[in-house]
Amino acid sequence: MPNIPYKIYLDESEIPSSWYNVRADMKTKPAPLIHPATLKPMTFEDMRPIFCDELIKQELDNDTAYIKIPDEILNFYKMYRPSPLTHAVFLEELLDTPAHIFYKFEGNNTSGSHKLNSAIAQAYYAKKQGLKGVTTETGAGQWGTALAMSCSFFKLDCKVFMVKVSYEQKPFRREVMRTYGASVTPSPSMETKTGRAINEAHPGTTGSLGCAISEAVEVAASTEGYRYVLGSVLNQVLLHQSIIGLETQAACRKYNIKPDIIIGCAGGGSNLGGLISPFMGEKLRGEADYKFIAVEPASCPSFTRGKFAYDFCDTGKVCPMAKMYTLGHDFIPSANHAGGLRYHGMSSILSELYHEGLMEARSVEQTSVFEAAEMFARVEGILPAPESSHAIRVAIDEALKCKETGEEKTIIFGLTGTGYFDMTAYEKYNNHEMTDYIPTDEDLAKGFAGIPNVNL
Repeated sequence: MPNIPYKIYLDESEIPSSWYNVRADMKTKPAPLIHPATLKPMTFEDMRPIFCDELIKQELDNDTAYIKIPDEILNFYKMYRPSPLTHAVFLEELLDTPAHIFYKFEGNNTSGSHKLNSAIAQAYYAKKQGLKGVTTETGAGQWGTALAMSCSFFKLDCKVFMVKVSYEQKPFRREVMRTYGASVTPSPSMETKTGRAINEAHPGTTGSLGCAISEAVEVAASTEGYRYVLGSVLNQVLLHQSIIGLETQAACRKYNIKPDIIIGCAGGGSNLGGLISPFMGEKLRGEADYKFIAVEPASCPSFTRGKFAYDFCDTGKVCPMAKMYTLGHDFIPSANHAGGLRYHGMSSILSELYHEGLMEARSVEQTSVFEAAEMFARVEGILPAPESSHAIRVAIDEALKCKETGEEKTIIFGLTGTGYFDMTAYEKYNNHEMTDYIPTDEDLAKGFAGIPNVNL
């Protein structure tokens, strides 16, 4: 493509000053969180024992299109933002495709991922409220690392429950969190009532994000001066992550890049939602049209094989219920290496958009994901996170389709972070020890059986 640099950097002055709330442009709003006891929509007062006040306001706001980013958060963003939009010319050459491929790289910070965009916002609002600390869960560890960094910056205590399989597979990620002052506990643990119950019901379990969420919420709700914060799924998180898409949109406008296909990996929805939201807004307003593709692991196929229903957000059933594409809160995914894409459900915003046919979803097996990851690493010079590599896989697939048809499409995907703490997974792949697991219909039926019968 003529006159487009390999890496597109915005100026510091071009960092967006407001987050974009895609709900404002959605004709059908995402279904509200409901109280598990009353089955009524959660109110501000209902949420106060769990979440920070300002974050609750953002969670409930379906109408304000742009929400100003506080100066303290903007100043922190300037340490690593704007992030580059890179033209993957070497990948294009390798594939011999007429497609033009770009990726938005979010791994240029110590946490190694996009998670810092929301972690610093949530830590800021906790500090502003005068709290002592926060609790959270983490899967692969990117969110826990980002929150530990953010809490260290604002001098807040940080308690992290890390999915047990990731705790064991990724000890260095755990140590980064501890270096920033966080306490890290493998989940399910014996430290909480919920954890003990899960261990009793599922002896030897490798854990899940649903388990870890339950433990983190229990500790926050029972500890004075603490609140729970979440790295994905919630409306507020997609709002904070919209800075990814807003910067991408600005870079595209600066160089007259018109994407045809926008791809993101999908676990709970933070990266995908952040990348596509501003572009989805254009589509919802009738200003442009794009093909959006969510990519998830075949081992945890919330979109492609899940049910669109109200379900608990956690295994212990202590959280509100959300209407989302879900595999059931009791679903325990296999111990695969896509640690951050192992949540049983999906963002209510993205679930509604998918339900309306405004975006597509694909599931991919992990050996093909790591094949794409190594292909990308060898020509583009970045070792991608396993989560990000799901998007790489489908970006390559779409580019190869263009090679077959001769179409000159422009593809943008989100490179959510780096894989330098994921070398156990790369080792398994390189030693040909990695296997693919796809749950059977019988496996999924066990999770579906626990979904509550809620018709609203």
